[in-house]
Amino acid sequence: MTSRITALRPDPSILFFSGGSALNEIARALPSYTNNSAHILTPFDSGGSSRVLREAFGMPAVGDARSRLVALAERSETGQRAAHRLISYRLPKDAGADALRHEFGLMCQGVHPLTRDVSIRLWPQLVRPLRLIADHMPADLDLRGASVGNLMLTGLWLEHDCALQPALDALAEFLGVRGQVTVAADVNLHIGATLEDGRRVVGQRSLTGKEVRPLDCGLQHLFLHDGHHNVPAHEVRIPLRNRQLIGGARRIVYAPGSLFTSVIATLLPAGTGQAIAASSAPKIYTPSLGADPECLGLDLYGQVRALLDHLSKDASHAAPSDLVSHVLCDYSAPQEVLEQIARDFGIIIVRRALATPSGARYAPDAYLQNVLALGRRAHGPSLREVEFPEPVQSPLVRRARSG
Repeated sequence: MTSRITALRPDPSILFFSGGSALNEIARALPSYTNNSAHILTPFDSGGSSRVLREAFGMPAVGDARSRLVALAERSETGQRAAHRLISYRLPKDAGADALRHEFGLMCQGVHPLTRDVSIRLWPQLVRPLRLIADHMPADLDLRGASVGNLMLTGLWLEHDCALQPALDALAEFLGVRGQVTVAADVNLHIGATLEDGRRVVGQRSLTGKEVRPLDCGLQHLFLHDGHHNVPAHEVRIPLRNRQLIGGARRIVYAPGSLFTSVIATLLPAGTGQAIAASSAPKIYTPSLGADPECLGLDLYGQVRALLDHLSKDASHAAPSDLVSHVLCDYSAPQEVLEQIARDFGIIIVRRALATPSGARYAPDAYLQNVLALGRRAHGPSLREVEFPEPVQSPLVRRARSG
């Protein structure tokens, strides 16, 4: 595995704007193609374990970033697999407060069944943040269903003076992550949405249709909110690291997932649209397969327009094709809508057999091979066409898979 990873390191580079779980199966397949992937995730989640920690510590949401770190983690060594199992574990939802505190205490002492097999060299990185959060968490912190990975990230966040990126980097080192994971901005804010009927809804969990009842009206646009007031877009700027990731990427992907809360949310910090417009890399949008509760009343054309509308607020002078250059979709996408997207926005349409037999999700290998094929042909003379020939697997991938 080590020689294979070394061979893959120089190329290809891919940057994903995405939420946590929708891309994880594809993320798990990424190391077969490259270690040079970067992932910009949303820190605005307001549900589940992240919500409890946000309310207790006043921190950004860490659940999506933790989920992606786990998906990209090394699992070839026994100790590394044990670290993966620990970070993926959730405390029982139906246990009492005393039992949950006791189980978490066993982890902090290193005598829990899930901690005993973790490699000795990883012990300082494991015990220190767990003990730190145990020392600082409120007495009434609800540990039911708590993600150990989220708890560990909170301990690392405390250890690094309440800065999230060093905490993510530390957990990445602990897990042996192959790739870079960051968040759109290190801020404790929420997303809100204006609906088509003029109503305003604040909080990610109120928009996704997963934890609460789905919206009965379409979304118009997103904004940032501090829990009391709107936060003007210019007050939350893109971090330098993210700007550099965008500038250095050879492929920029708006990944499958909830369009508004997973993808567009990562684009809200000021300067993000400008950085994307300045990049010469292909910018590829892949719509989710199946119904997206956030896209009520939006067909694929409407989804592309919503993405462009949010990007162009930050890059008003950019052409649509400078913000989204390709739509990569399965053959199930309607041809007439795709032709309208190509005609109205100058976007290149690429239709492929990307879905699994059930049609419910993307097949990771098919998806990644096609994304890489677009990257390789980004400067070709005949891109403005509706169909591409089937991609040929890169020599880099062929060598890695035969080695």
